[in-house]
Amino acid sequence: MKLLPPEVVTVCYIIAAVLFILALKGLSNPRTARRANLLGAAGAALAILAFGLSVELRNLGWILGAIAVGSVIAVIAARRVQMTQMPQLVAAFNGVGGGAAALVALVEIAHSESPWTLGVVAVTVLIGGVSLTGSFVTFGKLQGIVTTRAVTFPGLRVLMVVLVLAAIAAAVALVATGDVVFAYLLLAAGLILGVLLVLPIGGADVPIVISLLNAFTGLAVAASGLVLSNVLLLIAGTLVGASGTILTMAMAKAMGRTVTGIVFGAFRAHVAGSAAASASDRAVRTMGADDVAILLDYAQRVVIVPGYGLAVAGAHHAAAELAELLRDRGVDVVFGIHPVAGRMPGHMNVLLAEANVPYDALVEMDEVNPRFKTTDLVLVIGANDVVNPAAKTSPGSPIYGMPILNVAEAQQVIFLKRSLNPGFAGIENELFFDPKVSIVLGDAKQTLTKVLAAVKTTA
Repeated sequence: MKLLPPEVVTVCYIIAAVLFILALKGLSNPRTARRANLLGAAGAALAILAFGLSVELRNLGWILGAIAVGSVIAVIAARRVQMTQMPQLVAAFNGVGGGAAALVALVEIAHSESPWTLGVVAVTVLIGGVSLTGSFVTFGKLQGIVTTRAVTFPGLRVLMVVLVLAAIAAAVALVATGDVVFAYLLLAAGLILGVLLVLPIGGADVPIVISLLNAFTGLAVAASGLVLSNVLLLIAGTLVGASGTILTMAMAKAMGRTVTGIVFGAFRAHVAGSAAASASDRAVRTMGADDVAILLDYAQRVVIVPGYGLAVAGAHHAAAELAELLRDRGVDVVFGIHPVAGRMPGHMNVLLAEANVPYDALVEMDEVNPRFKTTDLVLVIGANDVVNPAAKTSPGSPIYGMPILNVAEAQQVIFLKRSLNPGFAGIENELFFDPKVSIVLGDAKQTLTKVLAAVKTTA
């Protein structure tokens, strides 16, 4: 039974679209991110409710059951996921979204009568398939299930070309005949292409790939809106696709990459070897927490560089407390934030905001880099690739060309690391062997707690 007239549904869709736009706007700032999430959720709930009350639903039990199961999974995931696992969660959710769009398109083939609609179905199925498997490969890379190194094999380029040509042929056949068999062939090609597109991409570029695949999913959802003649899906998908594209371009620029170079990673002329990935036998200078406290006692300008290791150790509260203690003593302390610190844009900002670090103390890369020349001490906590000079000095390195935090320009650099193992990109950091660099080995949270205690005794 239809309870809402079309006019009311249209108004609800407009309100939902406005809420989506406000949500995207709010997510650009940690201060408004929580409210933005609520606005987006409210828009989605309003859209679902309006649609449900405007059509005659069949299989209501299955629909309500699916909503219940999905809600339970979402609540459990949201409560249990750690902040360090947010990139993986985003990748998984993004893949599910792309897969859902592809399935909707497959179902709608039976109701498609025009070549135009079948063409949109073909695009949706292909993009949805690429997004599904590509997102789960990125999930595997971030989770450590799949190697973070670029994976290639002989004949990869030829195989990809063949798959692209096969996908085009299947799409043309689908539009010409409307036979669902060609849609399944197109889906299979998309699923394989998603894997082959992401595997050759090294760990340093994975955050960009997540954003790019998010844009793909948005395009697939927008195409689903065309197939279903649903304006809200079209608007929502376009917003996601556009925002994902803008973010991808911004991240690529921040990391000194080109989007085409990342997307077609399999066609690169070479992949950096693994020789640099092994730990070096050269000696490094180490120190203890008490030594760090002494250096901090004499420093007037300090930059703290947080990384994924800080997030894993849950050391953000200790880092925030140390910064506040030093600031109370008149020390100029800021946090230097790399665009992809924590493997995802904004990851460190949100984590440190959770520890009540003032927003003006979070300084982005372009603003903090000029400060290093006049900085007495840099405390690098769990970061590696984002400060690795190989990005500037080693053309064969997988991170070559990526802008980094120029911590080497500071008077003294201290790394807090669990071990001397390579970072996410799988390469050794030459900075460890610089005479002015010292390393404190151990859990970052425990080390910072000891440093805090030692600093307090020097008051």
